[in-house]
Amino acid sequence: MEEKKVILRDLLLKNPADIAEALSQLSEEQAVELVHRLYLRRAAAETLGEMEPEDSAELLAKLDREEAIKILSRMDPDDAVDLLEELPETVQQELLARLGREEAEVLADLLAYPPDTAGGLMSPEVVALSLNMTAQQAIDLLRRRVEEAETIYYAYAIDGQGILQGVLSLRDITLANPQTQLDNLLQRDAITVSVDTDAEDVAHLFDKYNYFALPVVDDERKLLGVITVDDVIDVIREEATEDIYGMASVPIEERVDTTWFSSLRMRLPWLYVRLATALLAAVVVGVFEETIAKVAALAVLMGVIAGQGGSAGMQTVTIITRGMALGELEPRVGWRLLRKEALLGIVNGILIGATVGVITYLWKGDYWLGVAACLAMLFTLVVAGVTGVVIPLGMRGLGKDPALASGIFLTTLTDVLGFGFLFLLARLFLPEIP
Repeated sequence: MEEKKVILRDLLLKNPADIAEALSQLSEEQAVELVHRLYLRRAAAETLGEMEPEDSAELLAKLDREEAIKILSRMDPDDAVDLLEELPETVQQELLARLGREEAEVLADLLAYPPDTAGGLMSPEVVALSLNMTAQQAIDLLRRRVEEAETIYYAYAIDGQGILQGVLSLRDITLANPQTQLDNLLQRDAITVSVDTDAEDVAHLFDKYNYFALPVVDDERKLLGVITVDDVIDVIREEATEDIYGMASVPIEERVDTTWFSSLRMRLPWLYVRLATALLAAVVVGVFEETIAKVAALAVLMGVIAGQGGSAGMQTVTIITRGMALGELEPRVGWRLLRKEALLGIVNGILIGATVGVITYLWKGDYWLGVAACLAMLFTLVVAGVTGVVIPLGMRGLGKDPALASGIFLTTLTDVLGFGFLFLLARLFLPEIP
């Protein structure tokens, strides 16, 4: 018991991000006790804001309701909304009903935006300035409001109707003559984000312009809130995770602590899809069973051709999928990419095919078997390059995640077509095969 108290006491002294990480390693009882102690120090809100929303929601649900409500009220609105979205509808409504009216309205407004849009990412806690202010008046206001703002990287100027007029550099404000009007310091060509912009597109804007924060506006350019770079980092991490999971056909919901039954339920359908595609390749092999029986070397060459085709295709799929994720791939460049990958397939196919053909000839002493291996490799690598472009573009055209099943379909096509072409060439060139 004494050792547990020492551990918890030491954790209380750490950075909120470190405490959040440590909470996941504690038992349920210890985690709840630690959050209670943080609550007494008015430090629980920041720590829960550093956690993954599903983890912080699970922990908050186990707390005393009064404590949970007060912690929620102290969290940044964007973090509080992320947490609320992970709670059951009944619990969510109960907490909102027991919050202060103004706080509940702010969170309810944010909950109305889809979580994968700028509205779902933004915080409404933004300090807006009037252009009629002087630099000194602006500084005084910012000092008074600093505790209310999400993070003050820039200041934003609005008119009487709340319409965004431009952005103000804090450096320009602080270095200007105290009596200088803000209108003289304003940068009117501010980069803004529409409230319904997709979260991934928001991340691309941050990457392009290297800002720490961007204002969120509606269709009339009314200032609604601000998105900060820390929120975008979460989006980038999630998108990268989705791509990695998608390439392996792993459900994005699965985590290392997911129960075995949940993992089974999520993975099994994709394993059946992969089984179906593997059986399709097996059917091709079965059709040419007699051919393989007469020339056993074909069984070895099958593995070489399939391996090279899969590797070449995944290279292309990875490049295309990454380009889509980063917004580098415009629809009009599809044909150019198709020509490029077809050319790469031809060149790689000639070089690698010739190598395989020579090795096959030196191994078996059969000239025509070497030619068949060379041409089959050439054909497979061209198919791999072309399908590596077509499949992700087709998935995107259907509104599906390009990374989700590209690997499965690519492997099936390269295997089926590569095997079939190899066996057809063997029948054509080898006299011992009728």
